[in-house]
Amino acid sequence: MNSKKARRNEFTTNALDTPLITQFAANTVHDFVGAAHLVAPYCNGVDLNCGCPQRWAKEQGLGCEMLKKPELIYDIVRQCRNTISKPFTVSVKMRLLKDLKDSVNICKQLEMCGVSYLSVHARTSHQITGKINKEAIKLIKENCNIPIVANGGITSLEQCSELKNVTNCDGCMVANGLLSNPTLLSGKNRTTLDCIQNWLDICYNSTLTQTAYEKQVKNPTFSITEKPYNLTFQCFHHHLVFMLERVLTKCEKKLFNNLNSFSTVLDFIQSRFNVIPRLYDSEQFLKSVVLNVDYSGRDAVYADLKPINLDLIGGKVRYDCETNDGNFFKSKIGCNDI
Repeated sequence: MNSKKARRNEFTTNALDTPLITQFAANTVHDFVGAAHLVAPYCNGVDLNCGCPQRWAKEQGLGCEMLKKPELIYDIVRQCRNTISKPFTVSVKMRLLKDLKDSVNICKQLEMCGVSYLSVHARTSHQITGKINKEAIKLIKENCNIPIVANGGITSLEQCSELKNVTNCDGCMVANGLLSNPTLLSGKNRTTLDCIQNWLDICYNSTLTQTAYEKQVKNPTFSITEKPYNLTFQCFHHHLVFMLERVLTKCEKKLFNNLNSFSTVLDFIQSRFNVIPRLYDSEQFLKSVVLNVDYSGRDAVYADLKPINLDLIGGKVRYDCETNDGNFFKSKIGCNDI
């Protein structure tokens, strides 16, 4: 809502990226509805994050801290639902409260507010790992008439089916499991060679300008550029680190996880898997390039609706996506088995 730079950095999409739900962390109607209004032309729905248990989110009154103020969640959902018409969806991702009755009550109230569906991480905010509470998902599903998506600890397609059978949920959300294996929902138990190939192709095609693409098509000897346009090495490398976690040996992981340039990563992938980025045909390229997301005229609509309360975040944003490598990623550095 407050930064054009953040919008350019955090939200991109393309013609193949559908259906697309955009999740926001927010604790005011102004922030959430305003952000939803900005992205509405480019996605199919928005989701309110009431599940993040990280310390920085809690300190700012975001994520699972929102569950301590359910009336605020209800108001945000109602206001967004009244502002942006269907079929655009408004959903909520939440965790469980210690008292399951409170969790069920929040879900029922959200249904009355017009929420499109709910995603429920079946752990409390104090449970980062461990078994999920399948009975809680089942209880929520029995008491609600909207779709319920179950989340937490899923690492295989078989676990998705099991969770569906036990809880009667309408869908399963997978997070960390898909980082390590993007092919998980196809039934594969580790990242496939085709998946690695697809990731390289996506990085080296969808980030190209049309001018650069046409230059390569017209000149067969012109190789794909070493550094993709408008893509950070952090994004490119981090995803491969997770994807190759179950594929590489311990020593290979130690070497690969500490590489620090596009060229060294490409050399490693080619040497180990005989895979290099491939150029899309023109039709595929046009569908995959980043769309021009134009906020002009929309970003001023909510600007004067309500002043931003900087006291909520200590007068400044504490999290800087450009300088933070992420503790989860840092845990992969080294030669330890994860």
